[in-house]
Amino acid sequence: MNFDVTTERLSGQQVVISPAGEVDLYTAPELKQELLDAIESGATDVIVDLTRTTFIDSAALGVLVGAVRRLRERDGRLSIVCSERSIRKIFEITGLDRVLAIHASRQEALGVVGSAV
Repeated sequence: MNFDVTTERLSGQQVVISPAGEVDLYTAPELKQELLDAIESGATDVIVDLTRTTFIDSAALGVLVGAVRRLRERDGRLSIVCSERSIRKIFEITGLDRVLAIHASRQEALGVVGSAV
């Protein structure tokens, strides 16, 4: 499967970034750039929707942790949508499920973001 990433601005500060395919050493820089662009354009509530993501590795995890740090500097937050058990397990094994807000659906993540604004 080829890699693709789309960005949807829901409001001035809310953005959903949706990678599709494998996010690994080769494709993580593209995800990182999408996140940086969103943050630099003023997004403080960023949702990364992994629904169409088939695999992530340590490079992808590093990109997500870096985004969390940048957003926290701006009083923002990063939320993850992940329904795939194998990907969710990676967050649990690494302990990142305690650092990242992980939601089972996009609607759930949007509800949390919406209630915090």
